Amino acid sequence: MEGWMTGVDWMFWREAVMPAFRITMILLLAWIGARLARSAIRTLRERLTSRLSDREALKRVQTLGRVSRYLVTVLISLIAGMLVLSEVGISVAPILGAAGVVGIAVGFGAQSLVKDYFTGFFLLLENQIRQGDVVQLGDHAGLVEDVTLRYVQLRDYDGNVHFVPNGVITTVVSMSRGFAQAVVDVPVSYAADLHQAMTLMRLVADEMRADPAHAERFTGGFEMAGVERLGDSAIVLRARMQVAPLEQWTVRREYLLRLKLAFDRDGIEIPLPQLVVNTPETTARPAPREPQHAMAGSR
Repeated sequence: MEGWMTGVDWMFWREAVMPAFRITMILLLAWIGARLARSAIRTLRERLTSRLSDREALKRVQTLGRVSRYLVTVLISLIAGMLVLSEVGISVAPILGAAGVVGIAVGFGAQSLVKDYFTGFFLLLENQIRQGDVVQLGDHAGLVEDVTLRYVQLRDYDGNVHFVPNGVITTVVSMSRGFAQAVVDVPVSYAADLHQAMTLMRLVADEMRADPAHAERFTGGFEMAGVERLGDSAIVLRARMQVAPLEQWTVRREYLLRLKLAFDRDGIEIPLPQLVVNTPETTARPAPREPQHAMAGSR
């Protein structure tokens, strides 16, 4: 036994086994650290959401929590990668220097990618876009399903998914902040009594606000703007109702349905497009002929 022990090259085993052991420990600690960090961020998010009643603040906390978990995972992975390289005998300093040079070279060719990350950072920092919002980003509009430093994922009304790079976002139109306005344009006949029509519009809005099925959707009163324009075949009346975010479309559809029934009941016409065509008379009338007896008398 002692002869076998004396024949073992302990220096070889220490040089071969110890680096592998340290690398394993680094990876294990990195995995545990990432799990603990994500768990801590999740716990903090749950505590904050339990104390908040504002739906806007809840969305912001959820979005920031998701992005924070992503950033922590990337940071821990980079640190673990550099430690592993050091253990296998690769100097990190030259790699960092080369990475800086390569980064400058790549930066010129990947300016759009860098712009995406910078824009995404400020979108999140300034709380412009959050998960669950309904927004319009240029030609794309829909429900925000995911917000990352690289892109914003939207799902439109037809179910199509849009991935919008953050770098191309110049204007954010949010339709789910604070409150919304359900705007309705109602055409009525030129022969209709406008005061009666506007009174009916107000009564229908009051009935909806008193209906328990729709009362919670309203956050304000009914505002009658009046005559919006004089059209070719109708007078257009405009009004709006202040409602909760994302409820403007539901309220508008239900309101128009009830208003149509009320107009039919009171005899107020919603006219179809009408066109009156006047054609000039192009055929010349023949000149009147003199009577025969008049011609005979003149001789």
